[in-house]
Amino acid sequence: MLMRTDPFREMDRIVQQLSGTSGTWSKPSVMPMDAYREGDEYVIAFDLPGVSTEAIDIDVERNMLTVKAERRPVAKADSVKVELSERPLGVFSRQIVLADTLDTERIQADYDAGVLTLRIPIAERAKPRKVSIGAGADRKQISG
Repeated sequence: MLMRTDPFREMDRIVQQLSGTSGTWSKPSVMPMDAYREGDEYVIAFDLPGVSTEAIDIDVERNMLTVKAERRPVAKADSVKVELSERPLGVFSRQIVLADTLDTERIQADYDAGVLTLRIPIAERAKPRKVSIGAGADRKQISG
């Protein structure tokens, strides 16, 4: 699996954490993820604690996988005084270029305990297979 990398994206994430700014739709924050192969499929897991399933958007266009999510503030009564707020709010996004060997038509998505898990099967054409060798009797000689 190939991944698109942006060397400045991690720097932006660190600056956002230090400055307390949150992601917007035009400049989303990065969401942490793990990616690994398990048998005949690739698995990608995104950390999205506190995000409802309605606020998660998954798109695939050709081989570009885009995951966007938005963590909204919890409605609080007027009498509530916030003492500490460290959990980032706003928009989170991640784009990944998927290899041609993956079957993007059969992606499965599950969301449990704040983790979005995508399972992408390896395409049949990319799986190892045996090639048979033809018999020599089928050869023909060209005469001039």
